[in-house]
Amino acid sequence: MESELMGILEQIERDKGIAKEVLIQAVEVAVASAARKVWTVDKEEDVTAKLDIKTGKITAYANGQEIRSSEFGRIAAQTAKQVVFQKIREAEKDVVYNEYSVRVGQILSGNVYRFDRGNVIVDLGKTEAIIPRSELCGKEEFKQGDRVRAMILEVQRESRGPQIVLSRAHPNFVKRLFELEVPEIYEGIIEVKAIARDPGERTKISVYSKDDKVDCVGACVGMRGSRVKNIVAELHGEKVDIVRYSTDIKEYIQASLSPAEISQMQLLSIDKKANIIVNDDQLSIAIGRYGQNVRLAGKLVAWELDIFSAKQWEEHLKQSQAQPATGQDVEEVVEEVEEVVEEGDDAANSEEK
Repeated sequence: MESELMGILEQIERDKGIAKEVLIQAVEVAVASAARKVWTVDKEEDVTAKLDIKTGKITAYANGQEIRSSEFGRIAAQTAKQVVFQKIREAEKDVVYNEYSVRVGQILSGNVYRFDRGNVIVDLGKTEAIIPRSELCGKEEFKQGDRVRAMILEVQRESRGPQIVLSRAHPNFVKRLFELEVPEIYEGIIEVKAIARDPGERTKISVYSKDDKVDCVGACVGMRGSRVKNIVAELHGEKVDIVRYSTDIKEYIQASLSPAEISQMQLLSIDKKANIIVNDDQLSIAIGRYGQNVRLAGKLVAWELDIFSAKQWEEHLKQSQAQPATGQDVEEVVEEVEEVVEEGDDAANSEEK
């Protein structure tokens, strides 16, 4: 064992990435502990062990005096072996934790290995990860062996090893997909300003170009919609609205509510609230199914948006005549809102229909 020990430790250092010094220290501490249990020594006595890195011989000392026994060699060998195996297991856990903890927020791929109470267990090769049912997109289903992509949501330390939690429902999963599909986003030319999402149903993402020569919406849509189509396919048909960000809140709100056309808009800046007036034929489009379009638009622009038809707005004004606005809260009423959604925006929204 003495002649083989150092070779084993060096091999572990190469294969597992555990520093040899860490292994040596662990062996010495474990052997000292074993020596204290085997030989009767006073509790106050200082028992230590020393591993000779040249010969691999382990020697135990009590208060500086070597402990000699015919049994020591066998006990030291068994203890060293146990420590080595334990350190290998711990190191493998640490390697996995360190590798994936720094990748939180990134997308990775794996194969569906098994299912556990609705959760998807993914084989990553070196280890397994879990996609909780709550982190799947809507009602999407996978089969064993399917290739799946997801974002690392968090990495938790546990006694049995690190648990890697993945997500396909997080808004940033869509953001990462756009970074992969749109080089201009990855390179920082186009910036993702905000994302609002109903996983499995619909996503609104606002983008802004730092280069006037680069159309942010057109770049995200891609030639003939190729880029956004790839993202929609990955999301199993989830609708994606690409919205042009604007510092002009009126333009931003209008773009966020696309494809609905707005006829009037009342902004209450202090409360970050906007009253949106649309023609009757645009009301259901602006609101969306179960209020989804206006809800996501409100999240995207971080304003509270209320939708009115022309008739509903007239009734609202009549009811509020008893308590008219002071004028301080109302920034302005736009009687006729010009069309500000450009061709790229129309293409983006047409792709998701």
